[in-house]
Amino acid sequence: MNLEQLNQVAVKMVTPGQGLLAADESTGTIGKRFASINTESTYEKRRDWREMLFRTDHAMRNHVSGVILYEETLRQTSEDGTTLVDLIKSNDAIPGIKVDMGAKPMAGRPGETVTEGLDGLRGRLNEYYELGARFAKWRAVIEISNPERADQVTPSWGAIKANTHALARYAALCQEANIVPIVEPEVLMNGYHGVQTCHDITHKVLKSLFADLFEQGVKLEGTILKPNMVVAGKRCPVQPSVEEVAERTVEVLKDCVPSAVPGIAFLSGGQDNVQATENLNAMNQIGGFPWSLTYSYGRALQQSALFTWAGESDNYDAAQKEFNHRAKMNGLASMGEWTAELERAG
Repeated sequence: MNLEQLNQVAVKMVTPGQGLLAADESTGTIGKRFASINTESTYEKRRDWREMLFRTDHAMRNHVSGVILYEETLRQTSEDGTTLVDLIKSNDAIPGIKVDMGAKPMAGRPGETVTEGLDGLRGRLNEYYELGARFAKWRAVIEISNPERADQVTPSWGAIKANTHALARYAALCQEANIVPIVEPEVLMNGYHGVQTCHDITHKVLKSLFADLFEQGVKLEGTILKPNMVVAGKRCPVQPSVEEVAERTVEVLKDCVPSAVPGIAFLSGGQDNVQATENLNAMNQIGGFPWSLTYSYGRALQQSALFTWAGESDNYDAAQKEFNHRAKMNGLASMGEWTAELERAG
């Protein structure tokens, strides 16, 4: 492990005004996204879509510090023969790789999952490093049950511990391979729960995570956290204001995240484009953190560009314009400089 190298990569990943583009959709997930624009998910179409994003020079050079890739993309070559990894690096962004094998049902715990993928991970990480990846991502999924259903209360402590332990073991393997781990414990925003419940569960999950990271010998200076924001479930009739989301999220982070962590890159978690930007901006306006607060967005960076592209090469320029705008807005939000007026200006 080269801790200095890991720290340099981690710090660059959270450069002020920049964040991470999550382009790591599995073949199944991107197939659903393409279906929404009536486009068949072929190998070539997936390449064309991602290549279009990576060739959006303004966004990539100014507002994207790194790109999380799916394994197919890590190995893919653009139409002109340039590897997509080299295309990313040409814009001074860092290639990364999703390494987990997805959330699977837990034995004996109905409605709960644990993320798999540790078997054989050491060998895969060494190969990914040779292919150019300098950071990785592993997502754990924590679901909050319907408060009105007393027969099934989730998450259980057992499920939380299983997932944070797996995240810590993954992170240790990454650092052994000189790859910066992004640890992503996502408390889902689906469901009926209120913001207080999300607050309490997120706090519990993060406390468990950092205890496990310590126990597994993970160096926090070479680690990035990718958490959810503290929000209410989508089906909850009472939704918190932007100010409450920002204040509660910052409160949980200050109580749970050691200052040695270089940065926190939020997932959007199903928030709409502007909502994800506005909440991040409000947190950075509070300020006074020992770590950088930025974004690691997939849909919240790509969706408007995807619908503009619609699978047609004639829409290439217009789609890049949409991607440039969303990247710029989130770059501003990562410094607390976003405004609704700038958003509307396009």
